[in-house]
Amino acid sequence: MKTHALLALVGLATGFITPAFTQTIPKELVGTWTMVSITLEKDGKKIDLFGPNPQGRLIRDADGHVSYMVTRADLPKFASNNRAAGTAEENKAAVQGSIFFFGRSSVNETDKTITTHIEVCSFPNWIGTDRKSTYTINGDEYDTTSPGSSVGEGTVYIVWKRAK
Repeated sequence: MKTHALLALVGLATGFITPAFTQTIPKELVGTWTMVSITLEKDGKKIDLFGPNPQGRLIRDADGHVSYMVTRADLPKFASNNRAAGTAEENKAAVQGSIFFFGRSSVNETDKTITTHIEVCSFPNWIGTDRKSTYTINGDEYDTTSPGSSVGEGTVYIVWKRAK
């Protein structure tokens, strides 16, 4: 009897019987998404955060892992062809023209919100923070709305299309 109890406790502690820290994401949100647009609205004005043709991907799995990356399509190439030898202007354009993060998400299907805990981010101020967004799904289109951005106050609107 002691052996069975001990094995059950070991199994629970190691996650073999009940997986620890898993988050089930609705099937409609799982997959790879391609960015269509990302705009910031502030004081009644909208701006394209990463230009008129942003290049981005969002990858979300059923357990809540998420990877997000976006960059401007018109980033200038480094003249030296060496990222480590970039000029101040080249580095500034690269940093201000892109962002990435990965972490874990949880979804509240009732109020259509996603909370993402950011583990690693190219904008260090977001590391260890939680970002909450509302979402809507319409077929292969996925729209999110978030308060604030990495460039200041306002509301960020992102439109995604399911990658084929």
